[in-house]
Amino acid sequence: MPRVYPGLYDRYDDASRAVADLHAAGVPADDISLIRSNVDQSYVPVATEPTPAGTGAKIGTVLGGGLGLLTGLGIMAIPGVGPVVAAGWLASTIAGAAVGAVAGAATGGIVGALTEHGVSEEHAHVYAEGVRRGGTLVTARGDETLGSTLDPIYRRTGAVDPDARARLYKGEGWTAFDPDAPPYTPEEVKRERDRHIPPKAAE
Repeated sequence: MPRVYPGLYDRYDDASRAVADLHAAGVPADDISLIRSNVDQSYVPVATEPTPAGTGAKIGTVLGGGLGLLTGLGIMAIPGVGPVVAAGWLASTIAGAAVGAVAGAATGGIVGALTEHGVSEEHAHVYAEGVRRGGTLVTARGDETLGSTLDPIYRRTGAVDPDARARLYKGEGWTAFDPDAPPYTPEEVKRERDRHIPPKAAE
């Protein structure tokens, strides 16, 4: 089974850039995935069928950046996280569906999907909690040699240090991601993003 290499981002634009850089570095699009909180309904799917004027568009076109490279793009719900924009193999794994449009409630979760592919349980909980709080999770899968390619990409695109983020969360009383907890509200997501993103860099 291939290993999974995750990167958590506070800014969607950074995550999108990471997806594009991973693809440019030779990681196949089928081995890249992205999951972004959509509690605030920042992104909505648009019609994929041509309109009378012939102006249909896919959600990837609307989101822009590297996300248009990925398959299975759509809106899904993850217990404890709420609605997310999801694309790629991890989204399909979580949804328990074949590659294609994803919709409805997820039958699995981020923590289980990551730990099954070699991510430590502690880090998997941090990544899931990060998405719950408004972040974007990028993952790439491959053999053990892929790490040396991904590390510099994740660093230069601003991926979160999971150990530092775990210390921050735990210092505030957090212990682990809880799929039974209510999702963050749009206001809570905004506050969480604002404290991690400098004002000039905010989306």
